[in-house]
Amino acid sequence: MQSTPTSERVHVAILGRTNAGKSTLINALTGQDVAIVSAERGTTTDPVQKAMELYGLGAATIIDTPGLDDTTVLGTQRMARTAQVLDRTDIAIILFTDEGTDVELEILRQCRVREISAITVVAQMDRIRGHEALRKHIAELTGDSTLALSASTGEGIAELKERIAECRPKEERLITEGFCKAGDRVLLVMPQDKSAPKGRLIQPQVQTIRELLDRGCIPTCCTPESMAEALNAYVTPPELIITDSQAFEEVYRLKPEASTLTSFSILFARYKGDIALFLEGVKALKSINPTSRILIAEACTHTPQNEDIGRVKLPRILRKRFGEELQIDIVGGADYPTDLTKYDLVIHCGACMFNRKHVLSRVERAREQGVAITNYGVILAALTGILDRVKAK
Repeated sequence: MQSTPTSERVHVAILGRTNAGKSTLINALTGQDVAIVSAERGTTTDPVQKAMELYGLGAATIIDTPGLDDTTVLGTQRMARTAQVLDRTDIAIILFTDEGTDVELEILRQCRVREISAITVVAQMDRIRGHEALRKHIAELTGDSTLALSASTGEGIAELKERIAECRPKEERLITEGFCKAGDRVLLVMPQDKSAPKGRLIQPQVQTIRELLDRGCIPTCCTPESMAEALNAYVTPPELIITDSQAFEEVYRLKPEASTLTSFSILFARYKGDIALFLEGVKALKSINPTSRILIAEACTHTPQNEDIGRVKLPRILRKRFGEELQIDIVGGADYPTDLTKYDLVIHCGACMFNRKHVLSRVERAREQGVAITNYGVILAALTGILDRVKAK
């Protein structure tokens, strides 16, 4: 269970006022002292995550958050962190108390706008006199079947776990859906990036290989340098070739006519994001000029290497094509501008480190602001002139 990538887990966020019992609840759900519990207000200063297995839900990431009514000096910054949590939340547990409902109802409204499954809960029922009347009142305000529980005594925890399980995403997505079927031979051409830890494959490669094995396909791995030799080992060409975006050109030159070509980045763009919008977004290249401004967004925060694709190679290719004056901003990890309107194009990585909800929240922000957005694999295929010759959807 612990080996399940964070990006593949269902993200469950616990939200509520300061001292609403969020940390106590996360400890009750995990069965461990994950979060610090204290009567001192503002104890939780940053989101705290715990990977665990929840009955009926599977691999999950539980997120404890600062109080929604935090009025400390750093409160504004903490609330900004909580807002970022919503970007990646699949299921929100909103804790109500007897201190009011304004901040809780606002967070519920935001969840509904973002299409986040929300569970409303009256927390600390062991401390609230008349908690059943409060529960009914909250249920009327929200239109939800509000629960009442006590994380301290354990009452109501089992029912909450059942409710969480009921919110499990019904959609089962496959990375290679529509690209291959059981029995197909798949050649994976994988440059070994120096930024990846020695002795390990990067996450998209591992996930894709595992899925191909699970689907009954026959994967073979090689590097671009050994691709010709790998192809010679086939009696007939493989049905599918998957490569890294940065190796598109050299792989395409060697690709047999009968083989379909795609990239890990394109596969993950489909799996995590909106491939149709990414394909539409790449058309913005037609209007890019030396005075344009482009945002490159990476999900990970690794230290840049000499040939880093997002921070080095892609900017170099873009400036060679459109001029050295082209302004390119680069952000990593959780950093992502609220206002995208100053950009002519946003280029996002394959987002192997993000869950689908997180990627779609970024895509939606660009869509709402009328800013073109695309993805590494799509734009590199377009810039090398082979987008119409690779499979993208």
